[in-house]
Formats: sequence, structure tokens, C-alpha cells
Amino acid sequence: MPISTPLSFIDLSPDCVLDALDSIGVRGDGRLLALNSYENRVYQVGLEEGPPVVAKFYRPARWSDAAILEEHAFVHALVEREIPVVPALAVDGDRTLHQFNGFRFAVFAKHGGRAPELEDRATLEWIGRFIGRIHAVGALQSYQHRPTLDIASFGEEPRDFLLSHDFIPPALMATYRSVVEQALEGVRRCYQRAGEVAMLRLHGDCHGGNVLWNEVDPKRAGGGPHFVDFDDSRMGPAVQDLWMLLSGERADMQRQLGDVLAGYEDFCDFDPRQLHLVEALRTLRLIHYAAWLARRWDDPAFPLAFPWFNTERYWQDRILELREQIALMDEPPLWTA
Repeated sequence: MPISTPLSFIDLSPDCVLDALDSIGVRGDGRLLALNSYENRVYQVGLEEGPPVVAKFYRPARWSDAAILEEHAFVHALVEREIPVVPALAVDGDRTLHQFNGFRFAVFAKHGGRAPELEDRATLEWIGRFIGRIHAVGALQSYQHRPTLDIASFGEEPRDFLLSHDFIPPALMATYRSVVEQALEGVRRCYQRAGEVAMLRLHGDCHGGNVLWNEVDPKRAGGGPHFVDFDDSRMGPAVQDLWMLLSGERADMQRQLGDVLAGYEDFCDFDPRQLHLVEALRTLRLIHYAAWLARRWDDPAFPLAFPWFNTERYWQDRILELREQIALMDEPPLWTA
């Protein structure tokens, strides 16, 4: 059931983190390193015995227990098929989700790596192969407790939140309202062009920062990509896990997409009608991201990390960005070269 207590990460002190881990038999040695995460709180924790682990403390009230456990189960299903992902560890029996003083948390093995070289064609094809394998498993069943990436949840609801909570400066309100509605109309047209496309369990936030690359070593296994942070995993179209790997001019993105699909289609069929959704999904992400920042603005970490948010210049830039997307959504889709 969803957590309903008014917890705040302000209450998550280093002592609380160590006590939480101690409560499940994970004995920290006092070394804590906060890792880069805003939605949750994530720490590398030194242990009295053995290598360090990573502890993730989930943002209160965001996911239900059932939704978190669904994600854990999906990632474990990928591990069973030898797909390189990082699962929550079964600690204190066979449990992967734990609770301490109202905070829910999970423990993960520490996996290092560097950012992948997304300009390298072989790297893109390699990543594509593993995304294809992830999607082949993701298509086997549906999430029951996690949402679907759709126009309502990623576009209309975030738009309504921003318009009704006084984040947009009054002088820009009418312009933003008009432009965001034009953008959502463009999204709807893209979905109409694509028609009915299959929904499956996704990584959900498959950009280069969530792919760790390890060097290939012929003396040991494990070289190549590792996929981390399935926290945003949800139902959605397969292309959602592909388009964030693309960048540059249109010709560059066509080539990159061709490289990714060359590997992807070794393991999973790709419906080319989904290419009508690339710019629509980018537009939804832009609207959703602005609302995500707004919803978290009472978390002290956010004004420190995003001081440019909610300035007049910020909203002027968002209006310009959406206008550019309106034009892009009416261009032909990214067919592979």
C-alpha cells in the first residue's frame, strides 16, 4: 500500500542510514558517500566485512510497495537470463524491500563503469542488442502496479499541475498555456499517425547516464554495458528506451538509430510505426520534467541543484523549446538510413 506519512529526506540522517542497514544485518563501518540522485537518496556504504554496497532510500509516497517489488522482480527476471543489469539484493531472508522508521530502502551491489561512447557505432549496436533482450523479457507480461507512459500522465496532468500551482510567471502564463496546448495537440497527431503500438515493460529512463560501460577483458566476463536504475520503469512503447540514445542533427540520429536497431532486432522485432513517436515522447518528457522539478521544489536539495528553475528566463526557454518541438513533430519520422 502507498506510504502516506509526511516523511521528509531531512529526517534521513547518516545515523538513520546506518541504523536502517544494521536492522537487516548489513553492518556499515561508518563510511557513507552520497551518490548523484535527486528523486531518491542513494549512498555508497562501506562495510565492516566485504566490499561496499549501494543503499537506495525511496522517496516517500512516490511508489507503492507493490510497484517497487514489481520493478525488483522484473530486474531479477533479467538477471536470470544473464542480461547485465543491477538487481536489488535479497537481504534478511529473501526480501529486497525493507523499511526502517517509515523509510523504504533496498541494497544493491556496487558496480563501477564509465559512460558509454555513444558516437561509436559498435557501442550503439552492442547497447541495442541488450535493450532488445530487455524488451523481449519485458513483453512477456505487463506491470499491474506501475503506470503506462501516455499523453495523460506525461503531458496533460503535468501541464495542469504547472498551470494551477503558480510556478509560471503571470506575464508568461497565457503564452505558456497556448504553447503547451499546441504541443500536446502535436503529440496527439503523432500518436494518431503511429496507430496502435504495443506496450511493454521498459527501463523507462534509458539515457547514457544509466548505462555503465566496462572494458572488455578476455580473462573475465562482464565487459560491455550494464544497465542501472530501473526506478522509472513502466509500461510504454519500445522506442522510449531508444530515442534518448540519439543526438545531433537529423542525419546523425538516423545513423545512430540504424546502429541501435541493428543490434536490437537480433533479439526483438521493432515496429517502425513507433518512429512517429520519437519527437512526441521528447515533447512529453520536456513537459513532465518541468512539472517534476516543480513538485520537488520543497525538497531542499532541489533549489541547490537547480537554481535556474522557476526564473522568468527558465520559462521563456521552455516556451521556445516547445515551439521548436511543435515544428519537429510535423516533420517526417526518423526512418533508418
